[in-house]
Amino acid sequence: MVVKSSGDYDLPFGATLRRLRVGAGLSQEDLALEAGIQRNFVSLIELGRNQPTITTVCKLARALGLKASELIAETERAANRRSPARGTRP
Repeated sequence: MVVKSSGDYDLPFGATLRRLRVGAGLSQEDLALEAGIQRNFVSLIELGRNQPTITTVCKLARALGLKASELIAETERAANRRSPARGTRP
């Protein structure tokens, strides 16, 4: 079964994770080891095919030397760059 992107944040989260991981000089395997998750799960998150739980977001952020709130804020900025109309209230 193929699971398609279902949210406004799965692709921006994946792109943000990849940008921060590469910026930190980490491979997917390095990040996965530091976060205590499977390498293929990192890949699927970066591709926007899987969405992490809050626990996984916290583990990934810690492995990148960030607070989870910083990782989420970066994702929100990326999502807003993709579609400026999103996230605004009337």
